[in-house]
Amino acid sequence: MTKYKLNNTVRSASEVTLTSYMTGSMDSRREENHYPMSDSNQNDNIRSETNRNLASTCHVCPHSCDFLHHSGKLAASLMKQECDQFGLNELKVEGLERNVCLCEKYNGGCKLCPRPGLAPTLSYLDGKDSCQDTSCPTHFSHKNGFAGGFPLKPDATEGGWRRRLGRRARACCSTKTLVRRVPIMGWLPQYSPRKGLADIIAGITVGLTVIPQAIAYAGVAGLPPQYGLYSSFMACFVYAVVGSVKDSAIGPTAIAAILTRENLHGLGPEFAVLLAFLSGCVELVMGILQLGFLIDFISGPVSVGFTSAAAIIIATTQIKDILGLSFPGGKFLQVWTGLYEHIGETRLWDAVLGVSCIVVLLLLRKVKDIKVCGGGVGATESAGVRGAASQALWFLSTTRNILVVVVCAALAYYFDTQNKAPFVLTGDVKPGLPQLSPPPFSATVGNHTYTFVEMASTLGSAIFVVPLLSILENIALAKVFSEGKYVDATQEMLALGVCNIASSLVESMPVSGALSRGAVNHASGVATTAGGVYTGVLVLLALQYFTPYFYYIPKASLAAVIIAAVVFMMELHVFKPIWKTKKVDLIPGVVTFAACLLTRLELGIVAGIAVNLLFLLYASARPSVKVTRAVSSDGVEYVVASVDRALAFPSAEYVRRALSKAAAPGLPLVLDARHVQAADFTAAEGIKALIEDFHARGQTIIFYNVKPSIAGIFRGVKPREFLHCSCRADLDRLLRTAAQKV
Repeated sequence: MTKYKLNNTVRSASEVTLTSYMTGSMDSRREENHYPMSDSNQNDNIRSETNRNLASTCHVCPHSCDFLHHSGKLAASLMKQECDQFGLNELKVEGLERNVCLCEKYNGGCKLCPRPGLAPTLSYLDGKDSCQDTSCPTHFSHKNGFAGGFPLKPDATEGGWRRRLGRRARACCSTKTLVRRVPIMGWLPQYSPRKGLADIIAGITVGLTVIPQAIAYAGVAGLPPQYGLYSSFMACFVYAVVGSVKDSAIGPTAIAAILTRENLHGLGPEFAVLLAFLSGCVELVMGILQLGFLIDFISGPVSVGFTSAAAIIIATTQIKDILGLSFPGGKFLQVWTGLYEHIGETRLWDAVLGVSCIVVLLLLRKVKDIKVCGGGVGATESAGVRGAASQALWFLSTTRNILVVVVCAALAYYFDTQNKAPFVLTGDVKPGLPQLSPPPFSATVGNHTYTFVEMASTLGSAIFVVPLLSILENIALAKVFSEGKYVDATQEMLALGVCNIASSLVESMPVSGALSRGAVNHASGVATTAGGVYTGVLVLLALQYFTPYFYYIPKASLAAVIIAAVVFMMELHVFKPIWKTKKVDLIPGVVTFAACLLTRLELGIVAGIAVNLLFLLYASARPSVKVTRAVSSDGVEYVVASVDRALAFPSAEYVRRALSKAAAPGLPLVLDARHVQAADFTAAEGIKALIEDFHARGQTIIFYNVKPSIAGIFRGVKPREFLHCSCRADLDRLLRTAAQKV
């Protein structure tokens, strides 16, 4: 791709708009003809003889440039060999082959004199002149909405907004948009038996993982065990149609479960189902409005602090099941207080079983990393044996949860046949499939009937916090397994919203993509999102035929499954590199971590975001102003001050005071504004007041490297004298003038 070096920035041809013309072909001519810009709008209108003598046609094609002909200003592209000849120092064409028509290839030409069939992208530098010659065939005439016989752009006519709306509506209904929003239409025509086999293997493997996890996550959420299974199949079917990340396994997650528990207040499953529906609505609206940028306000340290605190809270709530204890309370401090008070009631065999299950699960997690050595058979047979053994070890490691739960349930069943009950069991699980019905918009708890408004009020901030964190979790999972490919965050928000809304119709709690199951999916070689269909079918079979056997699952084994999973969610090791890079970033992370543990999870993450925003606001209100002394080529001493970021209302007064202090008596001040990318009205008023201050003291202030858009903002408040320039020669001239005044 041809690269243009424009204003010291290399950009691709698809990005750049050529906006360069030169008023002088040599630096010496620039010295003679460039004059400083000031508040009296003394712009450089000198036209060099070199440009006047240029032919008014492209050097390759016969297209003429009437703007050049009438104004003497060069606004057209030149061939590479002509750039240096005519002094086009700001426009360098690199790697352009000979005899290429830039007018045709890069839509060159005069912006004021558009040609049929071209989409001009060139514009003149000052942006103030217009094609004044009425003989020009493209002379502007705004009375009839035409530019010299050619219609103006739709934006300039009365019905421009209607045309834009129509174009956007047509774009939304295009086939490309439909495929992007319903991804199954893209991969289904290329679906093959080989991909189908890969999806079946991955789907069944994930299903064997999700069944014990779903039952355990229902306990984390404070719901009956069947609700975990209700949450594990409908989202799989829906995501297979609208999902864009093949590795994402949608279902109940640890974070969604603990957030659900904290906001149910023990009021029953109806509130969890309504929370799933409202979460889906919020996610859907965020996707439609493309509000994914809100996730960017959750920084890395805040995310690490929240995830680590959530993992500790989840593991803490499971300790009482490991020890066979039963007492109310699900918050961090409540659980530890209860453990202290009831530790003498610990059930020995539950504790032995729970600790043993944790150890076995952690050992089985590492089994897949065992290197299998070859035997004494031939090389080919040895490779086959090693491959089969490695696959067997991997499968054993992947299905460790279901294996441990099944073994523990069989052990509990054996003791039950011997009329012994050493373990606390899960108990009855409602058999059969859930009814397909709308989510509950009212609920009766005790003697009180909650209306929809009361239920939503009870759920409170969870309506927004749960979907926000679910989106964060799902997009993080998508980026982990995207292998560098683009992740459509908008599509993921839409898909997650539809999944939650559909799941709420089958009595589900909020769902999202789980990183642990995503890793299993990826390692299983899943080919498309259709792998979720087989996971959902396996869950349906478990609900229909195996729920009676779930009665014998010991609670200690389910608690061990949860603890062995969430222990790897704790990312406390990340704090060390944060300390080595930027220590101040530890503050929002530690605040989030502590607030989540001591209060509520949603309050903790809000506290962390608030601390981050305070840092951002402070940085915008206190930009760095560096001051140095320098000497011009003419020996004029002056002070240079540079501001390192945009000028906005929080920093306006601070920058004014800093620049006033930076000025040395009797020396001109040069404000280097190359890093100032934006400014607002308040900042412009501050600059105006600064110019007044310098004028009152008889000192000169010069603005150097000011972007044209920023200069326009400063000129808009009509300062007394706004001296600015963008090249060294002009700066030296202005400094000479300032020295002569003194």
